[in-house]
Amino acid sequence: MEHTNKENLLSKDSLPSQQDQPLTEIANIDADAPSRLWTKEFLILTACNLLVFLNLHMILSSLPLYMREHYNAGDFYVSLCTSLMALAAIVSRLFSARALELGKRNVILFGGLLIALLGTIGYYFSATIILLLVMRVIFGFGFGMYSTTFPTMVSDIIPRKRMGEGMGYFGLSTTISMSMGPLIGMSIEKQYGFTPLIIIGSIFILILFPLAYSLVKGQDKKIAEQKIIADQRKLAAQAKAASEGIVVETIDTPSLPAKASKFEKKLLLPSLLNFLMSLTYGGLVSFIALFGKEAHLANPGYFFLFNALAVIAVRPFSGKIYDSKGPKALIIPGAVLLIAGLLLLSFAHSTLGLFGSAICYGLGWGALQPTMQTWMIQVVNPHQRGMANGMFLNSLDMGVALGAMILGAIAGITSYTSMYRFSALFIVLYILVGIVYMIKAKGTPAQTQHSIHIKIK
Repeated sequence: MEHTNKENLLSKDSLPSQQDQPLTEIANIDADAPSRLWTKEFLILTACNLLVFLNLHMILSSLPLYMREHYNAGDFYVSLCTSLMALAAIVSRLFSARALELGKRNVILFGGLLIALLGTIGYYFSATIILLLVMRVIFGFGFGMYSTTFPTMVSDIIPRKRMGEGMGYFGLSTTISMSMGPLIGMSIEKQYGFTPLIIIGSIFILILFPLAYSLVKGQDKKIAEQKIIADQRKLAAQAKAASEGIVVETIDTPSLPAKASKFEKKLLLPSLLNFLMSLTYGGLVSFIALFGKEAHLANPGYFFLFNALAVIAVRPFSGKIYDSKGPKALIIPGAVLLIAGLLLLSFAHSTLGLFGSAICYGLGWGALQPTMQTWMIQVVNPHQRGMANGMFLNSLDMGVALGAMILGAIAGITSYTSMYRFSALFIVLYILVGIVYMIKAKGTPAQTQHSIHIKIK
């Protein structure tokens, strides 16, 4: 993890020339660091994230019909079920990100898993809608804790030059879960009832315990080994520099800050964009089943299947585009695709129309969601990645929560068809904010590099 490394700082006047190449080799400049992405840890973390969001969206998408049938709940309570869970997750992330920054990773990870497991099992014993809402709050609190930890851990092991590509593939597990989870959940609930979903969701969380333990145990051992190697190479580099008459100013970066750092304002813009985009998803995940009844669609859950296929198709390209050209190259095209998907959905009265809307929405979402997350990770220091991932997930959950409430109110006044057309206006606002950002970024002169950091591995 980068915050455990030591760094040497050399001014431009003291940079090694070609004759000083042995010093550069000892120092191991970060630009030449290994760029292996598909490691065992990366694959396990991606699998963990897949289970995390599968559990979330399988149950989330099935709750509206379950509440309507078993509690005779109206649109307000349906949206409240989504919103309370999301708000609980947001509150828990406010301290989870700080705790991660201070090194309390294991407490946040395993404590969150235990709380979420209790909340999931509690669905079975919820005899009233109030108890069900309480269980949603408990689950949301635990979910907010461990859902922040996994992306923070993976951002620490992805090579810096491949951050966009790596977070894109990692984020694919989130998007596939968001797409396939509702389809799986609604199918199981329709054929077997809601209890099997509770059992499956609980099993997913139980599986996460041994997977998470293997990760933290392996990372702790690797960190200790890397610290020893870093200390040895730092001493060797200093000795080599001294023998060749090069003055080296050593900066020791503490493995953990003494206290949590202040909020990073650079996170505000991508958080706002992610929030606007997520407002539309709140309407999809909360009301797609009810919209299907209104539009006489045989299986509206297929929207999430087609959406997932589109996400898988676009993800390999969007990550590489981000690494080469940055977020500006993806904001407008992705937003246009989201608008097209929402408008096509509002006119869908057949599986073909559902297919077209899902493909457009999936291409836009698959390009933009990892873009927002990678962008937020890269504008903060390495030890602030917990804060960045917390902000990303909070803006996502806040968008889903408020989107469900706002769009649910609109659907109650008009119809679900009109609701999806209205939701496209959120993406219009997204485009306007993105255009302002690009104009401002274009007029900002690039900062001049006055020093070069040489990282001791």
